[in-house]
Amino acid sequence: VLNASIQTSITLNFSYCASRVVDHFFCEVPALLKLSCSDTSIYELALSISGVLILMVPLLLIITSYGYVLRAVLNMHSQEARNKAFTTCSSHITVVGLFYGAAVFMYMVPGSYHSPHQDNMLSLFYSLITPTLNPLIYSLRNR
Repeated sequence: VLNASIQTSITLNFSYCASRVVDHFFCEVPALLKLSCSDTSIYELALSISGVLILMVPLLLIITSYGYVLRAVLNMHSQEARNKAFTTCSSHITVVGLFYGAAVFMYMVPGSYHSPHQDNMLSLFYSLITPTLNPLIYSLRNR
């Protein structure tokens, strides 16, 4: 909440002299920055730094926990149990990768390196596709 409040208050202080049509599915900060005629380079750097804290720290914790899971799975004596655990974990880690990969690219890579069309497609990954895949993964795990 603190991060979103700070980013929103800063974003609202920029001047918008170009088109006020947001070429995005959502009214997100990177899409608004493209409409601004102010110098946003320092703010984009701050956005990347906050992305490290908000995206990379949880991702690092998830990867660390999966490292412990992998070690536990490799210590299992049953090949069948190991295969079942790898199947479940691989689908989970795929969804985590899709979510965090899209979010990292969207928020940590400078806007000049991707187009509005790419931003729209990436936002679909972390807002629509990964939540849709979660029930499917959990139903596969329960079989």
